[in-house]
Amino acid sequence: MTGKPDNWKRIRKNMFSMVSVGVIDEPINQAYDVISTGSLIINLVAAILNTYDSLNMQYGSTFLLIEKITVAFFAIDFILRILTAAELYPNVSTGTAVRKYILSFAGIVDILSFLPYYLPVFFPSGAAVFRMFRVVRILRLFRINAYYDSLNVITEVLSSKKQQLMSSVFIIVILMVASSLCMYSVEHAAQPEVFQNAFSGIWWAASTLLTVGYGDIYPVTTLGKFFGILIAFLGVGMVAIPTGIISAGFVEQYTRLKELGDFAAEQNINFIEIVLKDRDRWVGKLIRELGLPTNTIIALVERDEEIIIPKGDVKLKAGDILVLGSDKLNTDRQLRLSEIVIGKEHAWNGQAIKELDISRKMMIVLIRRNGRPVIPTGDVVINEGDVVILSDFRKR
Repeated sequence: MTGKPDNWKRIRKNMFSMVSVGVIDEPINQAYDVISTGSLIINLVAAILNTYDSLNMQYGSTFLLIEKITVAFFAIDFILRILTAAELYPNVSTGTAVRKYILSFAGIVDILSFLPYYLPVFFPSGAAVFRMFRVVRILRLFRINAYYDSLNVITEVLSSKKQQLMSSVFIIVILMVASSLCMYSVEHAAQPEVFQNAFSGIWWAASTLLTVGYGDIYPVTTLGKFFGILIAFLGVGMVAIPTGIISAGFVEQYTRLKELGDFAAEQNINFIEIVLKDRDRWVGKLIRELGLPTNTIIALVERDEEIIIPKGDVKLKAGDILVLGSDKLNTDRQLRLSEIVIGKEHAWNGQAIKELDISRKMMIVLIRRNGRPVIPTGDVVINEGDVVILSDFRKR
């Protein structure tokens, strides 16, 4: 009876690797990334071209077919992510994991990527509103963050500064409401058709505070003009607040990364990042119980976007991100590394590492596949085109 749950867990793990952006250790995972990104780009291009009347008259049916196929793919992608939500949130129950995914930003974007396309079938009167929500699909491009560290820095800065940004937005909203009330008091008698009530000046306040200034609504009284000048000056400062917060966040982030890199170079240390999984032996242990070598340190522990100082009494949990530091490889040692490019006719092509007949003095330390490293566990199958890096340990 235990075979079926184990099989399902293995299938679910493989599906999760497939739908996770940036995991390309297997050809199917890489192909899924290409199909997913390609479907989104084709969908957006077709939607843009469909707005041109000449192209719509000639290729309208083709654009509709493209949308039908790509939206169907988005729906399948959402179902796969629902089925693998337990892998995304391994520390909670399956139902809680599904709920957390659906209510997350990525989950909401995934739902709005396909659901508005099918809703007019059940609610024809809301077709125009549902069509507007299709624009949300473009937000799926943020998954490209998995490929580029520079884009990850943007996400990290916005996340770390979210409290300050929310505070600045709150201040701007308060000033907009206060400005609207004041302008109504000053201008209502002179322009009753423009400033009809307390909230009639919200549009004017927003355009003035945010330094847009369309000019469709403006004060005509002397006191109103004077008050408008004050609001315009305040608007320059209000826009500068969130800009300064984000700029400071970028400076802090890049300074931290540079300091960590400079420290590693000065101290002759290499840093690596690992993510603890449920089955890892370190899960549930205190740091002082790990028995790390004397030349290896845990530099920091990141848990739920919070940095934890790695003291000895800190208990590690599944999902923790550990940054480990250790001495750089001493090239004076008799450790020889060699590369083997696996060709179509190579004896190792298509075989798992545990099935290979390798000398005891040699070990596969790394596999480069399509420019990315693959950890050489026993179950990893070597493919054509892989670059296998072997170590040859010899006596001095």
